[in-house]
Amino acid sequence: MSEIAHTSNALVAWKECLNQIKDHVPFLTYHTWFLPIKPILLEESVLKIKVPNRFFIEWIDSHYKPILQKTVKKVLGDSGRLDYQVDQEQENIFSLDEETILPKSAPVIVPKKEEPAERIPSSLNPRYTFDNFIQGSGNELARAGAIAIAEKPGDTSFNPLFIYGGVGLGKTHLIQAIGNKIIANNPRAKVVYLSSDLFTVEFVEAIQSNKANEFSNYYKNVDTLILDDIQFLVGKEKTQDLFFHIFNTLHQSGKQIILSSDKAPKDLKGLNERLISRFQWGLTADVQPPDFETRTAIVMNKAESFGMSLPNNILEYIAHNVTSNIRELEGCLIKLLAASSLSSREIDFELVKKTVKEISTGRQINISIDYITHIVCEFFDVEENRVREKNRKKEVVTARQVAMYLSKKMTKSSLKTIGLHFGGRDHATVIHAFNTIEHQINDDLIMREKIENIRNKIELSVI
Repeated sequence: MSEIAHTSNALVAWKECLNQIKDHVPFLTYHTWFLPIKPILLEESVLKIKVPNRFFIEWIDSHYKPILQKTVKKVLGDSGRLDYQVDQEQENIFSLDEETILPKSAPVIVPKKEEPAERIPSSLNPRYTFDNFIQGSGNELARAGAIAIAEKPGDTSFNPLFIYGGVGLGKTHLIQAIGNKIIANNPRAKVVYLSSDLFTVEFVEAIQSNKANEFSNYYKNVDTLILDDIQFLVGKEKTQDLFFHIFNTLHQSGKQIILSSDKAPKDLKGLNERLISRFQWGLTADVQPPDFETRTAIVMNKAESFGMSLPNNILEYIAHNVTSNIRELEGCLIKLLAASSLSSREIDFELVKKTVKEISTGRQINISIDYITHIVCEFFDVEENRVREKNRKKEVVTARQVAMYLSKKMTKSSLKTIGLHFGGRDHATVIHAFNTIEHQINDDLIMREKIENIRNKIELSVI
């Protein structure tokens, strides 16, 4: 059998091993310690693999040797074993089973055709590209900076890139388009996208399972980190401290950092000053609501992507009357498409007017837990930071429970996520708060009116 065939078999065998390993180890462990390993050669039942350094061998051997041995024997047979090769010139080759060091003169086998390394999951939406991002006067700087970064991530003065603006204006589309372009140019690039909410949840889980170092190392070793909605780190001191160290490591290593927020860095009250300072090191660009011409182009582009052919007068009517944000424009077209399909009716001007009217009088409200907390604390005249502390004063407890109740009612957040926003409380505390307020609403007319007033204020403020 040729060396190339041996190499191909090694890739298949190691991929099968990875498929089984990932079901038995934590997510971060799998991506930090197992995905960087490269299969080199399969000879009989011995699979040669290359690791980045000698510490990999020691760590895996002390933590996951039984699982790895069991997996290898399952894939390669009872005599299956691994030989390690450290990815440094003239380094020793280690054997997992024999735990002996082979002579330095052992041949280094390099495959003739290098296969692309398996990518870590980026969580990027492939639909978000520069091709379908409509340029307008409100996003010119942000788009230009994004394109420059996508071509040379970490190699421009735009590091970090900080994009800010209101809800539904295309921030998420733009920052994910950067990630998709980077991967298109270099499939081996380690690009990770996630929201700051998810980042916090993962960090808390890592602390609970004593894997905070693994969590930190995972993010310190990416090539491009894209963090959406950075404003949700406000009030989360430990998460901010961790992100500060990750930011420094990535920036000093020349890795690209991309952030989005609903506010400019200087307006993120409650965020650590040293983080705010670093956010302003690179390019800060805002995204403004689209003007009429841009809205028309967006409607046309979205309609084409949905397979809808609309005349100019309808496109312009929608663009004139739906002015809030891009998400609302898309929602209007989806509603039109649904109404047309369900009633087997052509999309005429009357249907468009009816749909636009419904959209403008019953807009979908995008509400965050932090915004609910702000309104609730304002209503009860309680400082926001106090509801996140272990404070048992009656007015603080009431404000906290009401905020938890409305967060469950008005957002799609999980109990765990809601608890994290209030000082890392568990889901049982959130359930208790919800039930307490629910009973008060049923038994106390004054409390019912208070909750209704707060809810109306939240909805009216967002609209």
